Amino acid sequence: MAIKIEKQFELDAPIDRVWAFMTDPYLVVSCLPGAAITEKLDERTYGGTITVKVGPVTINYRGKAQFERMDPITHEAELVGRAQDVKGKGSADGRLVTRLLALDKKRTQVTVVSEVALIGPLAQFGGRLLQDVADEIIKQSTALMQQKLSVHEQPSVAPGQEPATTPIHGISFALKVFWRTVVRLFRRMLGMAEAS
Repeated sequence: MAIKIEKQFELDAPIDRVWAFMTDPYLVVSCLPGAAITEKLDERTYGGTITVKVGPVTINYRGKAQFERMDPITHEAELVGRAQDVKGKGSADGRLVTRLLALDKKRTQVTVVSEVALIGPLAQFGGRLLQDVADEIIKQSTALMQQKLSVHEQPSVAPGQEPATTPIHGISFALKVFWRTVVRLFRRMLGMAEAS
């Protein structure tokens, strides 16, 4: 199953700070529930994991993501990712394009376009449900990004010092959609979480 997700959100920070944040994989992953970087393979390629829970289904992915393009002049970056379910029951491939636009000296608009192909258990939930899940992930991730950007200095998190991860909790049919981007991290890091 292939899905395309396009999200837009605003951050209260200058474009150069947002660009530095969005091109630092450790900072981005620190805002994605259930995600962790496990290794730096080279200057643009990282290995990592993400745990996704949708209803009764929990899937642990392991994979890698690579910045194919990073243009600091146009503030556009492209990330590709591929991951396998650690139990061998599925996979996810994604491409994430992030574009920044300065709204004024202190605010930045972020546009994320993600194309994700899913095979296995997550594919059974359908595109509409996964769109809702992506919306919720973006909402949570955006709040965390804004919080981190509000801090005057934002040091990168070194490998092995990532905070403990908790799974991304998905749909609670009785309550509401918890996980509305696979990947802004899908679209973000590992091409597994969707962007705004």
